[in-house]
Amino acid sequence: LRVTVWNENRHEQLHDGVKAIYPNGIHQVLAGFLTKAGCQVHTATLDEPEHGLSEKVLEGTDVLTWWGHMAHDEVKDEIVERVRQRVLQGMGLVVLHSGHHSKLFKRLMGTTCSLRWREGTDHVRVWAVSPGHPIADGVPAFFVIPRDEMYGEYFDIPAPDTIIFINWYSGGEVFRSGCCYHRGRGKIFYFSPGHETFPVYHQPEIQKVIINGVR
Repeated sequence: LRVTVWNENRHEQLHDGVKAIYPNGIHQVLAGFLTKAGCQVHTATLDEPEHGLSEKVLEGTDVLTWWGHMAHDEVKDEIVERVRQRVLQGMGLVVLHSGHHSKLFKRLMGTTCSLRWREGTDHVRVWAVSPGHPIADGVPAFFVIPRDEMYGEYFDIPAPDTIIFINWYSGGEVFRSGCCYHRGRGKIFYFSPGHETFPVYHQPEIQKVIINGVR
């Protein structure tokens, strides 16, 4: 399975706290556990030519994972359209955390993709509400993320084909945190945990969900 892991890679360069958690970038952590899971992994970042997403790279990609946050507007429209077309042609897409507000995800969804959010130190209980789905395979009925940013409803997305996970936060909010869609021939999985100031992508349950989502 040929996977391209795309990361904006800005917080890691600008903020010491993030760099301490992800010294080589979030993309390298994702690439590491996906490689161990048997995927053939290529990484790409925003500041590379064509954002690392040339026609050749995309032609050799079965699944693209996407993490962005502070520089959504810097992603060139022609690259967004190139990736969107590849999704419609059948490339899988796994959108992570604040990638919900990327140009790419919003164009594929056709809505604002806005949500309620609150920075803090909430602990999060992630409930698997579709336990028979392949993305929930091997994942407990629920697991806890010790600390993460709060994402809450209302989440302005089209009704998902399937909701795999729902988050409950210690502040009382809930959120549709794992959502599946079909667009054209492509499959899309959005998974919300992963604020850059916490070591969420080092957590085994999170890694298992992302591996399943890619597969």
